[in-house]
Amino acid sequence: QVQLVESGGGLVQPGGSLRVSCAASGSIRNINVMGWYRQAPGKQRELVAQITSGGSTNYADSVKGRFTISRDNAKNTAYLQMNSLKPEDTAVYYCNLRQSVVSYWGQGTQVTVSS
Repeated sequence: QVQLVESGGGLVQPGGSLRVSCAASGSIRNINVMGWYRQAPGKQRELVAQITSGGSTNYADSVKGRFTISRDNAKNTAYLQMNSLKPEDTAVYYCNLRQSVVSYWGQGTQVTVSS
């Protein structure tokens, strides 16, 4: 079993920055993919960014150039640095870890972009 704990969400003004973290613990394999998804009210959950254990990354078009995903394999922790935040980035951000055919989710952290 794997547990994911997110932290770092909050309220930020448009144009501001925020970093969220996801700490994984439990039965973690060397090869996995960690990612961030988000879900705004009334919308479906969508992929924001993901990173493999080898460091390959993938981003949603809406966040390219503004968000950066990274990870520290020694700490089993993934980060999402969010810059130039927009009101439309407001959502609950969920951490995901996928290894083999199993996917694990964190409890989510609220990110609100508002003046």
